[in-house]
Amino acid sequence: MNASDLPPVLVVGAGIMGAGIAQVAAQAGHRVMLFDARDAAAATARDKLGQTLHGLVAKGRLSAEAADAALARIAPIARLEEAADAGLVVEAIVENLEAKRALLRQLEALVSAEAVLASNTSSISITALANGLRVPGRVVGMHFFNPVPLMKLVEVVSGLQTDAAVAERVFALATAWGKTAVHARSTPGFIVNRIARPYYAETLALLQERASTPAVLDACLRGAGFRMGPCELMDLIGHDTNFSVTESVYQANFGDKRFQPSLVQREMVDGGLLGRKSGRGFYAYGEGAPAPTLPAPRGSALPASVRWHGAGAGGAAVTTFGQRWCDALAAAGVAVELAEGSGWIGLEAGAARLALTDGRTATERAQAEGCAELVLFDLPIAELPAGAALACAGARSASEPWLDQAAALLACAGVVPQQLDDAPGLVVARTVAMLVNEAADAVQQGVCSTEGADLAMKLGVNYPAGPFEWLARWEAAAIVALIDRLDAFYRGERYRVSPWLRRRGSAR
Repeated sequence: MNASDLPPVLVVGAGIMGAGIAQVAAQAGHRVMLFDARDAAAATARDKLGQTLHGLVAKGRLSAEAADAALARIAPIARLEEAADAGLVVEAIVENLEAKRALLRQLEALVSAEAVLASNTSSISITALANGLRVPGRVVGMHFFNPVPLMKLVEVVSGLQTDAAVAERVFALATAWGKTAVHARSTPGFIVNRIARPYYAETLALLQERASTPAVLDACLRGAGFRMGPCELMDLIGHDTNFSVTESVYQANFGDKRFQPSLVQREMVDGGLLGRKSGRGFYAYGEGAPAPTLPAPRGSALPASVRWHGAGAGGAAVTTFGQRWCDALAAAGVAVELAEGSGWIGLEAGAARLALTDGRTATERAQAEGCAELVLFDLPIAELPAGAALACAGARSASEPWLDQAAALLACAGVVPQQLDDAPGLVVARTVAMLVNEAADAVQQGVCSTEGADLAMKLGVNYPAGPFEWLARWEAAAIVALIDRLDAFYRGERYRVSPWLRRRGSAR
């Protein structure tokens, strides 16, 4: 059956999200009714959609005929009663439980018993939204991402009473609209907003400790393959919005410390430093605003010889980086000897060591291992491009000459070393470990599948890989050990290993 032969779609809310949903449905061939409680808002949104569609024509991305046909399928309506024949309702109103519940009760009295009631909520419980309706099984989450026409992901969220057939219908419909759908169970944050919390939280924690600067932390995570660093991404999202989502997930999880909001971000919100929309966040914006800068790299002459420890250990990512590094050192005239079975990964030059972080501070490891000249480097989780930033940190006992030489050794691998204060887990290792851990907990609790988590994070927030793809390139036991060491250092509830991940790390 052609989409145009199906019952029309009703979109309630003509803001950015609602208008985007209307555009996607109309371009897929559906008749769309667009309603907004604000006077003339639906008609204004349709006019703007006309400009958007014809802008696509001007760029050669859409034919004039297709644009005109899509726009003709969108009909602003002044009263919800005009949408009694809708087969699917997608509400995209204010993110407020009681407002959405009231709307769903009103819609239930208007549309047929077969019509599906979908909510574009990003974090409100679908179970709670369906509570009190005569047919709660037809309520489902249909969470799009902004901008809707461009972002591929749709989270199809099932509450406790959502009919499985309804979820499958919406999943198929999202696919027909050109989206990639993933099933999720209705828990706080669903998939993306839940799993993504550590990406912001670890950097905010490091900033609170004054371990580094926003520019350095952003550069290190971009070096690991992320399109934007956490600080610039929070500036783009808006600190008020990002803080609100974090606070919502935290409260919905009964104050679980894993999701605790940051005092750093709270102060920025209180001060009106909201990011791009206010002209200043972690960075300044607008004409004449200074560009973020990184510290000048340090370095010295390379040692004549080194030993590489842990050949083949650490997972595929570390093995690849280690091989590239050793080849580069050999090409630079450094004699490289391979050592196995030492229990750590990195380079040794005489009595000095340059080792992969394992979740302890460099000072703690230096004391435990009896090696005063110790510098740690961050996890090279991706194929680091030339010039990528890579964090490092020296023990308090490390000398300035060894800090300089360690930087020179890292630079030989094609990276730009960025020295942090001696923080446990540095930045990429602890961030990726916590993202994997949160995804593992989501799978443990039946929120999504491993495949769904990977798809959601790559398509919903443009991560360079999914958490379980990172797990395959690292080692579960190494991740578990790193998080346990973070827990021992901070002595709180935040760094708590998922049972799913701990079992995976124990498997032999």
